[in-house]
Amino acid sequence: MPVFKTPFNGYSVRFSPFYESRLAVATAQNFGILGNGRVHVIDLSPNAPVINELIAYDTADGVYDVAWSESHDSVLVAAVADGSIKVYDTALPPHSNPLRSLKEHAREVHGLDYNPTRRDSFLSASWDDSVKLWTLDRPASLRTFREHAYCVYSVAWNPKHADVFASASGDCTVRIWDVREPGSTMIIPGHEHEILSCDWNKYDECLIASASVDKSIKIWDVRNYRVPVSVLNGHGYAVRKIKFSPHRRNLIVSCSYDMTVCLWDFMIEDALVGRYDHHTEFAVGVDLSVLVDGLMASTGWDELVYVWQQGMDPKQVLHVMAADRVSFVQTLQP
Repeated sequence: MPVFKTPFNGYSVRFSPFYESRLAVATAQNFGILGNGRVHVIDLSPNAPVINELIAYDTADGVYDVAWSESHDSVLVAAVADGSIKVYDTALPPHSNPLRSLKEHAREVHGLDYNPTRRDSFLSASWDDSVKLWTLDRPASLRTFREHAYCVYSVAWNPKHADVFASASGDCTVRIWDVREPGSTMIIPGHEHEILSCDWNKYDECLIASASVDKSIKIWDVRNYRVPVSVLNGHGYAVRKIKFSPHRRNLIVSCSYDMTVCLWDFMIEDALVGRYDHHTEFAVGVDLSVLVDGLMASTGWDELVYVWQQGMDPKQVLHVMAADRVSFVQTLQP
């Protein structure tokens, strides 16, 4: 399965919603504590298990997340540690990028999500405890959502309701919002420790998942959120990111500081259906392709991006394309 080597530590990986072979990767130098960042746009080779870098964009500060536009196939946004959001267009020459820099957050921007229904707006989550709503045709945010009492790590639009989204925070809550309402419409006190990620089920708009420092993933039904529908235990350390499958209702993927990527079926008793231990440092980014059923990607602090098909072993013979465009073949021992 193909692997891409980055010069900095991986933070986030996202499949393009337009091209099944294209991904974007967010990276940060020195584990995101201090230093530069880089956004990589990469392509899977159609004829061989090789990843080619299309373009890279350097930033003065670390990049913590990326999100593809849902309306323009060449546009993506990046969450930067200086509190800005950079907008890039891969169809334009490098000197024309970034298209703009949106700077309103007072601290690091940690999460982004593009609206998959309305397709003209996106959300940013920041360590300044706020969430902001943006459109690319305006230089300022449309609205700021302030209720969380600590860092907001993750935001996710509901896949069926264009005005509804969720936010996950270090204040141990998930909040549900409707942009037409003055404040949050629901507060789920989901965990006793920080919540690092949330995501909506793609087939049931009432189901949402939360992932926490407490090592667990919980599935909630917003119609009755007093008790979770399911609690998924199996990670050894904090669960950093979760994603529901866009192809299968009951599947969810997670990555963790225990260096593993796990696949779960939350409707069966033995919910853990796959565990991948290919990373050698914290696994902090994971995604599932919307266009190819079972195609997965992950990245971590080991400076590697893996792309593989569900059920395959990412550690088998790997064709690696380094960021300096020097390719080599490597076999990882189990």
